[in-house]
Amino acid sequence: MKRIVLWVLSTLSAVVVLFGYHTSTSSVMATGTGSEGAFSTSLTGQTASGTSSGSGTTSSGAAPPTDTPTDTPTDTTTDGASTTVVGDAVQTRYGPVQVQLQVSGSTITNVSVLQYPDQDGRDLQISNFSLPQLVQDTLDSQGDSVAMVSGATYTSEGYLQSLQSALDQAGL
Repeated sequence: MKRIVLWVLSTLSAVVVLFGYHTSTSSVMATGTGSEGAFSTSLTGQTASGTSSGSGTTSSGAAPPTDTPTDTPTDTTTDGASTTVVGDAVQTRYGPVQVQLQVSGSTITNVSVLQYPDQDGRDLQISNFSLPQLVQDTLDSQGDSVAMVSGATYTSEGYLQSLQSALDQAGL
C-alpha cells in the first residue's frame, strides 16, 4: 500500500513539474533592425501589424533613421495643411517610448511610435502586442481618452506621457 501511495505521489509530482515548466519567452522575434518608425498607422484604418482595413501603407519594419534627437522633442514642422509633432522621449523601466503625431487642423491623422522597448524578446512581444492597440485607440479617440493596455503598464505609461507631450505641442 505504501508503494502505491509513493508511486501516485511521485507521478503526480512529475506531472505538476512538467506542466509548470515555462518555455523561454525571451527568444528573438523577427523585427526590423531598430525601434525607429516601427509602429505607424493613419486615419484610414490600417494597423501596425501589417493588416489593413483601409487603403494606404503600413510600416511594420525598420524605417530609415530620422534626424530627430531621441532625448529632446523637435519643433513642429508643417507640410501643407498637415503638421508633424514629436513628443518627448519618455524613459520607462524597459526603455524609451516616443510618439510622433501628424495633425491636420484639429484631427490626428497619423500616429507613429519612434522609440519603444526592444531590448529582448519579451520587450518586443509586449511592444508588438500593446503599441498597435494604443495607436489605434489614439486615432479612434483623437487623443481624448486612450486606455492603458493590460500587461504593458510601463510601455502604456510611457506612450501616454509622450502622447500628451505631442498633444500639448500641437495645441490639442
